[in-house]
Amino acid sequence: MMNKYWIFNETVPESMNGESLKTLLSQYWELPKHLVYSIRHGERVLVDGKYRPVNFPVKTGEKVQLTFLPSDFVSPFPDVAADSAATVNILYEDSNLAVINKRRGDKTHPNQPGEVGATINHLAAYLETENTLPYMIHRLDQETSGAMIFAKNPAVVPILVHDIASKQITRRYLAWVQGTGLSQTGTINLPIGRDPEDKRKRKVNGMGAVPAITYYEVIKEVGNTSLLSIKLGSGRTHQIRVHFAAVGHPLIGDPLYNSSNESDYLLLHSWKVGLALPFSRKQKIVTAPIPAHFIEFQKRLEKRH
Repeated sequence: MMNKYWIFNETVPESMNGESLKTLLSQYWELPKHLVYSIRHGERVLVDGKYRPVNFPVKTGEKVQLTFLPSDFVSPFPDVAADSAATVNILYEDSNLAVINKRRGDKTHPNQPGEVGATINHLAAYLETENTLPYMIHRLDQETSGAMIFAKNPAVVPILVHDIASKQITRRYLAWVQGTGLSQTGTINLPIGRDPEDKRKRKVNGMGAVPAITYYEVIKEVGNTSLLSIKLGSGRTHQIRVHFAAVGHPLIGDPLYNSSNESDYLLLHSWKVGLALPFSRKQKIVTAPIPAHFIEFQKRLEKRH
């Protein structure tokens, strides 16, 4: 039986003392206009147990209760089939979200109706015991491993999506690339669009290209390969893979953008995510341990050189 409503009990922080309830809801907690309207209209926002108009000034330490109904959301209950929870590796979890360590080779979500076996299906099985569902926030390519954020209720979805769009959620990756000699730190600023010759691929200045920025730092060089720490300035499909291929340093083991086969696996790992937790806005950095295929690749490299 899924939730009929979602209740949040929060405390007014010091920084919001004397601000209006509306400022607290929309600016500090980042609730979108339509949700603020719904809970206000339904008198489902209480301050110290009483309904208050949104221009009411709030004080530090006051208790604010928010109640959301399924009718407040376009998709209150995503259609996600539960699969086995055996492979789920939780890196961080609270009542609003889970950061999981995605396995290399697992899809993020199914592509066909009725398909299972994707990361979101495994997480759905894990969350069944909590009587909740996973809500998609961002994606990782099938061959990419590592930290990935899912929401656990529909109210925090727009908050997390907003934080990704406004770069308040930071994502750092590790990748082995071909070649050496990259500057110690650098920025790749090249627009990415669709590849007209291969619908699976993206390319720099492709069809409908949109701005894309990638920041990187060289961690080490071994032989003719470099290990990079990479931070996204935008979140385009295949962005890291396309950008490094475009500057002549394709990712090792990339089946789409690198014709040499030094590894059976794409060596791209979502290493750290930094986020302000919904409502509390407490900063949290979650790190996904370096996967076995990365460690094995480095050992083989170091043996050779």
